[in-house]
Amino acid sequence: MKTIYLVRHCSAEGQAPDARLTEKGRAQAEQLADFFAGIDIEQIISSPFLRAMQSVEPLAARKGISIQSDPRLVERVLAEEDLPDWMERLEESFSDMELCLPGGESSRTAMERVIGIVHEILSSDISTSLIVTHGCLLTLLLKHFHPDFGFQDWQHLTNPDVFSLQIDGSQATVKRIWPSVP
Repeated sequence: MKTIYLVRHCSAEGQAPDARLTEKGRAQAEQLADFFAGIDIEQIISSPFLRAMQSVEPLAARKGISIQSDPRLVERVLAEEDLPDWMERLEESFSDMELCLPGGESSRTAMERVIGIVHEILSSDISTSLIVTHGCLLTLLLKHFHPDFGFQDWQHLTNPDVFSLQIDGSQATVKRIWPSVP
């Protein structure tokens, strides 16, 4: 059996690759480290975006684990230009997995990108991994295992958020494990 913890990054100053965590986000990163204190983690793989890396730096330091950066964990780009109706187009992209806007990436392509990491973990000797990524890509990863997971679920994600993905043979179980904090 393999366990993969799926983490959405903590609160950040923006969406750019170099956007840092806010003060609240830095406190959340410490809360993440506390949350995982008693849980065995063998490897941490993160989006190279600064906010994702900063979200798990306290955890990695406490566990004495280096963070592996993987560009397949960067957030999905919906379109290269800002869209006035981006929310509607994002919702549409969860029902039409092949929808690809100019300069963007379809949901199917983004899902396949992130699933590649899961397949590598499954073929490794490592039992417990932690992946740090972004909201839309995390939602697509969860949708792979639970096809009904989608846009409305994305809207209810928190920063941070944590899911446990347990895979035993062909059986996959996903559970949200991050406590809701008002």
